[in-house]
Amino acid sequence: MRIDPDVDGADGLDEEFPLGDGVADVSGWTGCPHCGEEIELAVDPGGGAHQEYVEDCPVCCAPMRLVVQWDGDGVARIDALPEDV
Repeated sequence: MRIDPDVDGADGLDEEFPLGDGVADVSGWTGCPHCGEEIELAVDPGGGAHQEYVEDCPVCCAPMRLVVQWDGDGVARIDALPEDV
């Protein structure tokens, strides 16, 4: 199947994630900066190798700023910070 970057929005993905075994983490663990609970979060490598967004803790519901990065092997690292940092 051929992907047309103009139609499918795939422009630039190969530069961030070169073709390899096609395996990248789609979930990872981090600690909530508010309640300290260890939580598992779903992550989307299709959004780029470096992402930052705000999500509520599933335990205490406080907002946290998530910084997600994938290394060259597709392993995700998730850092959770208070939203205002």
